[in-house]
This record gives sequence, structure tokens and C-alpha cells, in this order.
Amino acid sequence: MNLRLAHPTMEMENAHRDYIEEWRNAGEKVSPWSADPQGMDYASWLGKTQSIQRKETCPPNLVTADTYFLMDDSGSILGAINVRHELNDFLFNFGGHIGYGVRPSERRKGYANAMLSMALGRCRELGMERVLVICDRENLPSAKTIIRNGGILENEIPDGERMMQRYWIPL
Repeated sequence: MNLRLAHPTMEMENAHRDYIEEWRNAGEKVSPWSADPQGMDYASWLGKTQSIQRKETCPPNLVTADTYFLMDDSGSILGAINVRHELNDFLFNFGGHIGYGVRPSERRKGYANAMLSMALGRCRELGMERVLVICDRENLPSAKTIIRNGGILENEIPDGERMMQRYWIPL
């Protein structure tokens, strides 16, 4: 099976709807948050997602970022990943450069590892020298994925009742 990262397009609307429904049916929040339409119709969500990709159209309260879908040959969305081009104070502590998620039915198949590896290539293209990836200490699969991709634990910081692990991946 060939896997690829793809920017969302209008042609992916039905695949995206199916992706979002699976998260909701599982009783989980969509991850990364950038893949969640949060009540918008697909066209509006897509427009917002595309505006964030360029500094000149990115809202002032956000950082430029790219959202990609991990796609297979059939056109199904297996996961989503958000690559932030820079960090603000919040992202430095709690979000990092990259956020990702794999749809519930496709977990434990290596897709998170593949997706993160591909996204790190995009980060190299952007000229980043190192990438911050953060996960909840209780999320062992995510920590393993980050470590498999070269992540080095810098520290842990509290976020309410959760403890967040901050990993740097040198590029």
C-alpha cells in the first residue's frame, strides 16, 4: 500500500466526513484539532485551513501551519497531521511544531510513525533544524512514535491534571 501526505482538497470532502464521524462515534476528540471542522461546513473549514498556510492570510492569533491527511491508495484518510512553521508561547509549552492523530480503526498499524516521518521531511523543506513534538505522558503510543523518529525528551510540564512530555527531534 502506498501512503502519502496530501493537503486537503474539495474532492476529499466525503472522505473527511467519514474520518470525522469515526472519531465522534468512538467518543473521542478529533486529533489534531486542525482536522476538526468544529461546526463549519467542509468548504468553510477548507478555506480556513488554506488561509493558515500563508503568512499573509494567516489570522494574527495563529501561526502559519499546514494540515495534511495521510491517504492510502483508495483515497481513505487514515490520519491527519498539522505542521506549524513556528512556535508561539502556547505551542512552545503545550502544542509543539507537530500535532497528529490516527483514526480509531487504523491504530496500531504504523501509520503514526509513517506520518510523523513524512512530516519531518516537510519540516526539513521549511528549513527547520529541530522540531518540538509534545504528548501527554499517559499516551505511550505517541511517545514511542516520537522516540522512533529521533525524539529526545527534554522535560515534562504540568497542564492542569495532565503531565505533558516535550520532545525535540533534531533534523
